[in-house]
Amino acid sequence: MSEPLSPAQARIALPVVDLLRAPDGPRDRQLLCGETVEVLNQTQDWHHVRAAKDGYQGYLPSAAMASAQINSHWISAPSSHSYCAADFKSRECVALSHGSRVLVSGYEDRFAKTDQGYIPKVHLTPLGQHMSDPVAVALLLLGTPYLWGGNSRFGIDCSGLVQTACLACGIACPGDSGPQERELGELLPEGSPYQRNDLLFWKGHVALVHDPDTLLHANVHAMAVALEPLDAAISRIAEQGDGPVTAHRRLA
Repeated sequence: MSEPLSPAQARIALPVVDLLRAPDGPRDRQLLCGETVEVLNQTQDWHHVRAAKDGYQGYLPSAAMASAQINSHWISAPSSHSYCAADFKSRECVALSHGSRVLVSGYEDRFAKTDQGYIPKVHLTPLGQHMSDPVAVALLLLGTPYLWGGNSRFGIDCSGLVQTACLACGIACPGDSGPQERELGELLPEGSPYQRNDLLFWKGHVALVHDPDTLLHANVHAMAVALEPLDAAISRIAEQGDGPVTAHRRLA
């Protein structure tokens, strides 16, 4: 059973919204349609909020907010469209990223009727039902453009990719690579063999191990979520001045 909503909670009403360091300030992270936030303070134009998924704080335009609701499903496809009718030839209403949350109120043919319109049932998974392989989740976003502070299928960064992959598998995960390095999984001794779903950290960067020879990460070198030979990536990152691997961690 879902926890009751408090009067201080609200939800994201836009497909993607930047979580800003200050009103009109730089983007630190992003929040997705349907995600819940705790409102810490507000003015006519801005809400100071704390994200329910990870405790991240920042500022959102008031226009991006709506009343909280208990959602029922999340977008488990890389992305989806909502439609104005239960017909794939009808006009699409909005594009939604992987991880967006919606409230399903009924079904019609191959579509679910939601607060965002009609969404293909095949793109939805009930909340509380998780995937099992973070790397498989990250592969859904292969080719997604790199975006500093990004958290969506439309643009994502290294820590956003790791958080997306972990949350989809029911693994609590901070939003930035620094806390991820301190909190995720088990720290392994230097020289430990690599295996799928291990995490490698550098100062300001994180990557998933796809297999013992390959990394999967959102990176500026490719300006996208990309696969890269592991040894070559370690050498490249060191040669470009970002230093050696600082931690090798294994997700439980």
